[in-house]
Amino acid sequence: MERFQTAARAWLLMLVLAPGFALAGDDAAVLTAMLHEFLANADQRAAHERFWAQDLVYSSSDGRRFGKADIMQRFDNAEPGDGSPPTTVYSGEDVDIRQYDDVAIVAFRLVGTPADGSETLYYYNTGTFLKRDGEWRVIAWHATRIPPTPGD
Repeated sequence: MERFQTAARAWLLMLVLAPGFALAGDDAAVLTAMLHEFLANADQRAAHERFWAQDLVYSSSDGRRFGKADIMQRFDNAEPGDGSPPTTVYSGEDVDIRQYDDVAIVAFRLVGTPADGSETLYYYNTGTFLKRDGEWRVIAWHATRIPPTPGD
């Protein structure tokens, strides 16, 4: 009985002293799933609406800086799709998540695979996510193109 009481006290102490500890793993899983879902649907407006915060600051690999409104405007100005698959399929590799309470830094290698078989593109991306009202959204994003290695 004493061992049970000691274990119960230790468990209670852990819950009191480290309330965010168990959630950190869950949040990492949520952020990872959110990233992969976004990348799989990057050609869809709804994916961008859900992923980016209204106050997003996006620094692109070609040196431009813009916000969510600019991203959404591209969908507003685009010709209606014909239902064909996206011209480039995106995926993320080597995902590294660092969480600090309601802020998380998500760094990963973005792989852009063109449907036409042309050169695959690689980028280092870093996103800053903020949890507001229980939902993660990206507030800052930075993309850097990885140049092809010699001989590729």
